[in-house]
Amino acid sequence: MASYLEFERPIAELSMRIDELAQLANNGEVNVDDEIIQLQKKRDLLTEQIYANASRAEICQLSRHPDRPGFLDYIPMIFDDFQELKGDRAFANDGAIIGGTASLDGISVMLVGQHKGRTTKEKIACNFGMARPEGYRKALRLFHIAERFAMPVLTFIDTPGAWPGIDAEEHGQSEAIARNLMELAVLKVPVISTVIGEGGSGGALAIGVGDRLLMQQFSTYAVISPEGCAAILWHDRKFSAQAAEALKPTAKDLRELGINDAIIPEPSYGAHRAPKQAAAKLKATLLQQLNPLLALPVESLLQQRQQRLRTIGLFEEG
Repeated sequence: MASYLEFERPIAELSMRIDELAQLANNGEVNVDDEIIQLQKKRDLLTEQIYANASRAEICQLSRHPDRPGFLDYIPMIFDDFQELKGDRAFANDGAIIGGTASLDGISVMLVGQHKGRTTKEKIACNFGMARPEGYRKALRLFHIAERFAMPVLTFIDTPGAWPGIDAEEHGQSEAIARNLMELAVLKVPVISTVIGEGGSGGALAIGVGDRLLMQQFSTYAVISPEGCAAILWHDRKFSAQAAEALKPTAKDLRELGINDAIIPEPSYGAHRAPKQAAAKLKATLLQQLNPLLALPVESLLQQRQQRLRTIGLFEEG
């Protein structure tokens, strides 16, 4: 059964009405085909209006939508021959970060993505997508394998942030994240990072440094969640909408600031209602961005990456 957010309630009500009429039609009780078509048109228009006018706080909710496709959902829809590689070869295998080799239209690639889980059991097993140091060290191991075999790296960001527990700090959380930033900056293969849901803080950044940063239309990327920001600044999470406006975490905001390189459009109903269409748009954008990078010599690739990273945050005062 589809899940609906509070601001999606008008869409849910129309969908329920359409389903009720469809049930009547299936039972042969009445002919309501014309009414169903009219309601579907009304729902399509309403959906387009609601998403087009969504506030930053509402887009933050969409980025975490329980039905939104995650990394593991996209793999079979976009890639072939995925082979998962587990463990950091030091301490443990972290289920919050999953990676392995795959093929993208015949191109061998290394995939690294964050996994939040669907069921309660799965969410607990992967710690709701919040990686510990062993997760980031596993990602680093896969980055090095990709470099050794000249495979481009594709990362997929979807996390509230790195796990802030005492155990993570004891195991070197900050060092693990910092090392990934440093290593990704000089990795000798193309690196494309895509935010497919929620991009939170250093937990996202640890697999988000590269040649291109892409964002799906209703994804977000920020140094802290609106709720966390509200708790710090106002001491009350109810001010999260105001915090979202101040953070400017949406794909459109970050494109205007020159932080992301492209916005991947989502279907009119959002990726959570049409995952196959969303996957097709994502695949097309990945290929469009990857092919020019593959043609660059390593020296030019690294030079362009350094230039891109150094220009983030530059501004002029008038």
